[in-house]
Amino acid sequence: QAQLVESGGGSVQAGGSLTLSCVVSGSDVIDNCLAWFRQAPGKEREGVALIDGGYRIKLSDSVKGRFIISKNKAKNTLFLVMHYLELEDTAMYYCAASRVADDCELTSAWFNSWGQGTQVTVSS
Repeated sequence: QAQLVESGGGSVQAGGSLTLSCVVSGSDVIDNCLAWFRQAPGKEREGVALIDGGYRIKLSDSVKGRFIISKNKAKNTLFLVMHYLELEDTAMYYCAASRVADDCELTSAWFNSWGQGTQVTVSS
């Protein structure tokens, strides 16, 4: 099972930017489907962005045009660059890894390894 460690969370004003990182360990995990999820207090976990082994990307409608997902294979690191942050983006953000490399969906069931989370707080 993969190990994932997120960093980069923090507090930012609305309209600002933040970059999250997730170091991925485990054999060839960086080549599998990787994703970012988030969970706000009192809400269900939701998928934010996904990148698969072929670098195909899926984004939730709520972050299209604002968030960018990418990965650096040489550094075994997944990134989430967040621009134009809104109050509604406040949540705990988790990175996740799947056992498969493609044809994955941005839902929790596709992912079996999770990081511990990093908090993002957006204020007005």
